Amino acid sequence: MEQARLFLAIALSFLIIFGWQFFMAEQEGVPPTPPQTQTAETGKAADAPATPLPSSETAASQSPAIPQQAQAGTDQPARVITVDTPLYIAKISEKGGAFTSLVLKNYRESAQKSAPLKALIPKDLPGGTIHTAFSGGDFPNLDHTVFTAATYEDALSVSGAPQDLVLSWTSPGGITMEKRFKFSPDTYLVGLDITVKNQTSLPVEGMLSIGLSGHSPEKEASYGFEGPSALINNGLEQIKIKSIKEKNTYEGKIGWTAIESRYFFTGVIPKAVEDARLHLSVNNDNLLESQYIVPEVKVDPATQKTVAFDLFFGPKSLKILSQYNNGLERLVHFGMFHIIAKPCLWLMNYIYSVIPNYGVAIIILTIIIKAILWPLGNKSYGSMNQMKKLQPLMAEIREKHKDDKKKMNEELMGLYRTYKVNPMGGCLPMVLQIPVFFALYRMLYEAIELRHAPFGGWINDLSAPDRLFQFDFSIPFMEPPYGIPVLTIIMGATMLLQQKMSPPPGDPTQAKMMMMMPVVFTFIFINFSSGLVLYWLVNNILSIAQQYYIGRKNA
Repeated sequence: MEQARLFLAIALSFLIIFGWQFFMAEQEGVPPTPPQTQTAETGKAADAPATPLPSSETAASQSPAIPQQAQAGTDQPARVITVDTPLYIAKISEKGGAFTSLVLKNYRESAQKSAPLKALIPKDLPGGTIHTAFSGGDFPNLDHTVFTAATYEDALSVSGAPQDLVLSWTSPGGITMEKRFKFSPDTYLVGLDITVKNQTSLPVEGMLSIGLSGHSPEKEASYGFEGPSALINNGLEQIKIKSIKEKNTYEGKIGWTAIESRYFFTGVIPKAVEDARLHLSVNNDNLLESQYIVPEVKVDPATQKTVAFDLFFGPKSLKILSQYNNGLERLVHFGMFHIIAKPCLWLMNYIYSVIPNYGVAIIILTIIIKAILWPLGNKSYGSMNQMKKLQPLMAEIREKHKDDKKKMNEELMGLYRTYKVNPMGGCLPMVLQIPVFFALYRMLYEAIELRHAPFGGWINDLSAPDRLFQFDFSIPFMEPPYGIPVLTIIMGATMLLQQKMSPPPGDPTQAKMMMMMPVVFTFIFINFSSGLVLYWLVNNILSIAQQYYIGRKNA
């Protein structure tokens, strides 16, 4: 009975957790605002004061020489500047001044050593990402405008000190936009200063925006999160794609905006956190746009105004993001059990620093968690053992009063009181452990440390399902690649053994259902990452050992 309740509680918890991801935490929509490229709205002026335009001599001393062809205003095709740093290789096009490619040198697309480097910007993403717009003056759609890079070279190597790449464009009316990128060799952050220069005799007002682009997830993640997110008023907002139709605009003090995948993200981080607006959109081609819109900017004649940002292209690594002190570490979030999962991640990484194998680290972490919860397990298995001793008497009562359910329940309750047994005593301590189980589950699912991390034997990627051999034919209930899920089958066998060690339910129908639970869980886990299966397997083995020990002790 108790083991039945335990498995039912865990299965129900799975349904509750998955259901939470789809149906809870929805917010009411607000009317969408017009795109920033339309007429400027009245808003808060940027705090930074306008500065006079530098003289020609000062400008010449501060910026690299601009190619003479660009200075003469001759039409020219857009060049692509390649920036090579120790951490990534980026390509920035003069068309729109956008990033059209960025590959990470320390990560690959798959676990194979020959796999290509991980690309954060898809090749088929129209126009790339990091788009800018200004609604004032006579600026056109800057996505189709060809900027001029202030360098003759098409390649920039960043190995020692940080280096700048400056792109600029001047409208026919005399308004200049300058994008100054700062690349550093030892960080995934890229500095971006956007400067609007007013060389006319009239003030210019407008809204400045910087946008991220990406493909919308093909389907909502059943667990974890992928899509647009932001830190607004010091609170994490993770916005489901289906929710954008209802609410596409968020306002407040925005610390950063991002587009997340399971293990990586691109982000925009304003240097000055102020009241701003986040506008989201998804078009029919599944193109996701996330625009950070700055409060209204006013630039007086013969002055300029600069808004400073950091960009991020890289991994969702708590260790890396915690170094920046800009709130990006909040992006690594493990849902409702984050307060438990985060210390588990720290402990797993600490174990890895001593024993550099994440599979071994998971095993040791599971043992430590089991040791902490050992007293709860003792109470649970002790109560289950007492219930097992009462099974013959309970069977007699059920047989004697099988036609009178009320009398049968009264006799059973009297039996529990006589032997001082709590029928829920075996279930409640185990239910208290469920938050720990799901915290570890979520952490192991999303921790980038496990991505492509080998364990041993056929398990060369703890973030992928375990498959021994590779088959060319499909297998029911199994997602590709197809193979033998050895670790999952062993885990299912341990669940079956644990079920047989537990007191059988009195109801024959319930007993049959409980014998099916190991099979059901095996099929549930067949597509889970091997790191998750390893954790559950080790936990089952430890539970069997504890259950056997308590049974022998109380025999």
